[in-house]
Amino acid sequence: MPQTRGRAVDEPPPEDQSVSYPTFPPVSDASCQTMLDVLEAETASASVIQIFNWHDGIYPGGSTLASYDGTKAEQAFMQLRKALTTCKSYTGTGWTGKYTAQVTMEEYSLLGDETLSLRITGPTEVGMRNEQFVIVRVGNTTAAFSSMDVDRPAEFPRELINRQVERLSNSPLR
Repeated sequence: MPQTRGRAVDEPPPEDQSVSYPTFPPVSDASCQTMLDVLEAETASASVIQIFNWHDGIYPGGSTLASYDGTKAEQAFMQLRKALTTCKSYTGTGWTGKYTAQVTMEEYSLLGDETLSLRITGPTEVGMRNEQFVIVRVGNTTAAFSSMDVDRPAEFPRELINRQVERLSNSPLR
């Protein structure tokens, strides 16, 4: 993408093939793996991730905007909704080793065409992990927002979610 709205964009250099990043096996529950894959936009045609560093937190939050071909965004949302009917807890291996997580659905006001909110919690070496996810579909685009903290509830600022969904809803490409 050499230009965006008439502005030049720096293209990242090709990945250094000499650097090896670990890959992690799927988590213990297939429906929970499906949930994680949808939240990470694994089947999207294109996606972009933005990291937010909060002034009052030690863990960053983030958002993932993902574009899908045709009705694949709706299909991803259906997969997520179905996965969340059975995904209640799972175990996995991550950057810090083995972990256990519990998943709970949360109420959230409707934004865009569809909205889901969930929370993933689990023990860590430094306390109880608490991570909130809000995912919104607007047409063929999804926007997933996450915020994580330890020993206190994490909340992604609703105002930022509202502004991003408004931008997506008003897009001429919708």
